[in-house]
Amino acid sequence: MPYFPEALIAPKFLRATTEGVVSPNERNLLRLIWRHPGLSRSEVTAHTDLTQQSVYRIIDQLAERGIVGFGSPKPGVGRGQPSPTLRLEGRYAYSCGISLNTDVIGLCLMDLAGNILAESSVTLREQTMAQSLDLVRERLAEQQKLKGLLPDGFFGIGFAIAGYDVGGTRYNAPLPLHEWSLIELGPLLAEFFGKPVWVHNGANTGAVAESMFGVGRYIKHFAYLSFNYGFGGGLISDGELLLGGNGNAGEFSGIYDTEESQRRPALQLLIERLNRNGIDVPSITYMRKNFNPRWPGVVEWVDEITPAYNRLVNAIWAIFDPQAIVFGGQVPSGLAQMMIDRTEMFGRPRYGVDRPRPKLIISKISSDASAMGAAIAPFRSTFY
Repeated sequence: MPYFPEALIAPKFLRATTEGVVSPNERNLLRLIWRHPGLSRSEVTAHTDLTQQSVYRIIDQLAERGIVGFGSPKPGVGRGQPSPTLRLEGRYAYSCGISLNTDVIGLCLMDLAGNILAESSVTLREQTMAQSLDLVRERLAEQQKLKGLLPDGFFGIGFAIAGYDVGGTRYNAPLPLHEWSLIELGPLLAEFFGKPVWVHNGANTGAVAESMFGVGRYIKHFAYLSFNYGFGGGLISDGELLLGGNGNAGEFSGIYDTEESQRRPALQLLIERLNRNGIDVPSITYMRKNFNPRWPGVVEWVDEITPAYNRLVNAIWAIFDPQAIVFGGQVPSGLAQMMIDRTEMFGRPRYGVDRPRPKLIISKISSDASAMGAAIAPFRSTFY
């Protein structure tokens, strides 16, 4: 039987009259409020095809449910009485994002308004799947208690895994995550946590986090490079994640053959190089926190992967034409800058004029972007 997390949403979050959490019109208004912080109620009509009467009625209904709140009026907008500003009420619900990487599981608790309530992590090394899940559940309960989060406000879980989608909620992950691979994670995790669980690729949730909390606030078309144990990414077009026909758009490592894949910018390969050069780097998390560009083997490795990296960047530019390419995932900012410094764009100007080139930007999200994107996934799937 197909798995649908929406069928497991607690009744308190559902509309009284019809199925679902919000109606299509309500969803459009909530998305509008998210994208335009400080929007006043009187300004909403100009952004929709709805009448002012309909807009006010929908907003009042959302406010009665506690989903939307009113702020201080915005002066100087329209005629008559100043109109109150609108905001999403974070207190209405919260979610948990879980990001499964090869060495660590990241956790992020987030409310409906996108405020991060807590962040934590669980070391994955030498833990079975069952042991890891027990630790995650314990850590989640600790954070809920510490932050005073009540169980009835817990909407659902977003789960991000490093691996590509093979159908349903089955993902094919790297060797360190073999126990998590090729099984239906959705129903398994939903039963374990007792909550609806939305399962996604970790690079995609990182791209979503970048879209909603990072460069996506001012750039709507970008490619997100996710440097992790492996190497993948995501594509954001007009602010929305592109999944492709089989859910795997952004599997950038797929352009390399078997031999060249050993020269792609996957961080596992850099760690192996560092260890061979006598630098003890036990995990990608350790490398991100302690990266030193002067470690023996770093410059050699970056020079070695540069041709494959450059071909990918130019392929993204030619095929997707983004405004920016963002360096994210678990990459240390110093390492990202080394790659940016070696970037060669293959454009051939015509009549002395080249195609507009994407900006190369290092992500400013210092925490676990994949967990952040996973945390907001339940709300993006249902509310906005």
